Amino acid sequence: MQGHGCYVTGTDTGIGKTLASSALLHALRARGMRAVGMKPVASGCEATPVGWRNEDALALQAASDPTPPYADVNPYALPLPLAPELAARDAGVEVELAPLLAAHARLRALAPRIVVEGVGGWEAPLSASLRQAELVRALDLPVVLVVGLRLGCLNHAILSARAIAADGCRLVGWIGNAIDPDLACREEQRPMLQARIVAPCLGWLPHAAEADGRAFSRYLTLPD
Repeated sequence: MQGHGCYVTGTDTGIGKTLASSALLHALRARGMRAVGMKPVASGCEATPVGWRNEDALALQAASDPTPPYADVNPYALPLPLAPELAARDAGVEVELAPLLAAHARLRALAPRIVVEGVGGWEAPLSASLRQAELVRALDLPVVLVVGLRLGCLNHAILSARAIAADGCRLVGWIGNAIDPDLACREEQRPMLQARIVAPCLGWLPHAAEADGRAFSRYLTLPD
């Protein structure tokens, strides 16, 4: 990851990819490394005086050093809170690979390490003709899997890890995130996941009403 960053995916949508990505950015910065975040495609944006803005993308921008232009952090800012393919169709745009690669290259000119947050789970498409795996291969990034710790997460994590490998991408680690405060036997989940995911656990994030990437960076251990 410390080479030129990573791609953060998840076992589902709403399982803490942005929190984990922000924490990774702060962990890299704590080691004296310049690092910036990127959310290539974001749906569910709000209209502002300076254009459409997404909450997750803004969080990544705020966790970055130096602060990158929003247009490069989030090249495709889609208004409707739908799957990217549907949100893009409503906005009358087509998510394409070339603009994403160009934005990433501009970010690389600012900082050598980019933490790229994907959409939903690994198999959530970026468009009708573009899968996340294609973007990851084009960027030549290792993958970090965020596991939302809730009932069913073991199945979702195993299937996600297998899909990442089947797509020819490299899973360099995973992060457990306690999204369900009432999950029974949460700590017992850790060895079960470690035994089945062929990648190290980079962190085990506790449940918090208002989680903060800077504060949560202390729970992470970065891979080489």
